[in-house]
Amino acid sequence: MMILGLVRWMQPVHGYDVRRELLSWNADKWANVQPGSIYHALRKLTEEGLLREVATEQVGARPARTTYEVTAKGDEEFESLLRGLWWQLHEPADPFAAAFSFLPALPREEASAALRNRANLLRAGVEWMRTSVNSDWMRETKPVHVGWMFELWMARAEAEIAWCERVAERIDSGVSYLPAGLERAEGWA
Repeated sequence: MMILGLVRWMQPVHGYDVRRELLSWNADKWANVQPGSIYHALRKLTEEGLLREVATEQVGARPARTTYEVTAKGDEEFESLLRGLWWQLHEPADPFAAAFSFLPALPREEASAALRNRANLLRAGVEWMRTSVNSDWMRETKPVHVGWMFELWMARAEAEIAWCERVAERIDSGVSYLPAGLERAEGWA
């Protein structure tokens, strides 16, 4: 959706400009758009009839540059994908949840230290985002809604910071990982 949307927004546009824009957004970090896959995605979207090649130019010894536009089919697909992402809840897979499932496998001291470390890493990210939101870079070069997205990310990180600290305190206090009465039950270590 990101590549299709950017071509739609910037059209007619070279693949290089799509790549440069996505990198300036750090989309590889939050939208899982890898820089090396952009040209492949442009070709695939063209094969599927969602984009069309408008022109291919060669300047000097540089590689040929293809200019793209969105087709009517591409417009429909973008609108469908966009609305699907706006109106439905899509929980991203979090590898930490898999690791946390095995909390009892870590010594308590290490588990609480790891949670506090996670909170500190998140705190550093929040500070970076807060600085960015209040910077001239954000105010003068980014659309207002980019700042709003940063606010969402900060709120999520702050909630996770509070959770990490709460759970670390519970672990340190010796709260059992098992339901009452199962601490000594067979099969529960």
